[in-house]
Amino acid sequence: MESSHSFKIVRSTNHLPSDWNVLATSNIFLSKEYLAVLEQSKPTNMDCFFIALYKKNQLIGIALAQFLDLNKLESFGERDKCIKTAVRNFIFKNFCSHVLFIGNNMLTGQNAFLFTEEIEISKGIELLHLAASEIKATLKQEGKKVHLTSYKDFDKEVVKAFPNKEFASFYQFSTQPNMVFTVSKDWHSFDDYVAALSKKYRDQYKRCRKKAEGIEKRKMSFEEIVSLEHTIYDLYHHVAQNAPFNTFFLAKNHFAVMKSALKDQFLFYGYFENGKLIGFNTLIKNGNQMDTYFLGYDETIQREKMLYLNMLYDMIAYSINKGFAAIIFARTALEIKSSVGAKPEQMVGYIQHSNGLINRKMEQLFCYLEPKTEWKERNPFK
Repeated sequence: MESSHSFKIVRSTNHLPSDWNVLATSNIFLSKEYLAVLEQSKPTNMDCFFIALYKKNQLIGIALAQFLDLNKLESFGERDKCIKTAVRNFIFKNFCSHVLFIGNNMLTGQNAFLFTEEIEISKGIELLHLAASEIKATLKQEGKKVHLTSYKDFDKEVVKAFPNKEFASFYQFSTQPNMVFTVSKDWHSFDDYVAALSKKYRDQYKRCRKKAEGIEKRKMSFEEIVSLEHTIYDLYHHVAQNAPFNTFFLAKNHFAVMKSALKDQFLFYGYFENGKLIGFNTLIKNGNQMDTYFLGYDETIQREKMLYLNMLYDMIAYSINKGFAAIIFARTALEIKSSVGAKPEQMVGYIQHSNGLINRKMEQLFCYLEPKTEWKERNPFK
């Protein structure tokens, strides 16, 4: 590494360089404001590290790392009760419970780093590799041994820039795709989207909307989010617990802290039946794209009212009407997202175990860490 290049790791946003946000303009998830939200309301089993890269004294890169202690989790996910799940949980508890992510484990997509044109991507990743080693040494001093190190969610172009020397011992993996909805240039309103659907999917849309009659949807303010915090958390927690696999649970105050920090860039929509909150979804404006965030609902009402599908249509309607170019629908529920027009984008990552023997078996081990999802891609358009 050239001596003119260096990095600095801090654990508080108060110690970020003053020009940090100059680099973060293209991604809200690396902005000082969002990182401060993580700091104030991160999951209880997570520690954050903020990395600044320099060429001489000039800031040329910013990055996020997260350390997760999975032993602190109440559950890895309640949905699948089977032998394979029991084996996976045993492996996790004993060999893989301390994970260092270079990137953001709470999101889907390339939210790990941003570099200026002053540094090649491969050189920046090389620097991050050195920074990861320093973070692991710091954690070791605190009595926390990192089992797994993972660089996550890069597209194929960025992956080409990962230096072979540093990553030769890493296992390259590809998990569930990121579901991305691209807004057609021909759609000037949500009605144009509905008109573009084939008969089968237009009928699905009409049936879905009919099911939700009587449900009131409204944008919620910071004060309303705070006043309904317990209900919101229960609805979120129900959905999170029923996911096939979890590595964290949000803090109870997370949505209120998000609203307070990001203001109009963070949208919180509540769904009410007879005045009672029965579901919610959240969106984050990120430049010309809209990122879907966490949601929650009452499962009994969800099925009856097709609440989740209604939420997807509402997110599409808002994004088209407000002129966004794309919606990042992230992972999970791939088929239903596909049925509204989202397309899969393959994301690649790297993972390495600190134990050389285990690391050689990473390909087999990974099948337990990331169960394969079978799904059928849909095309809802004419």
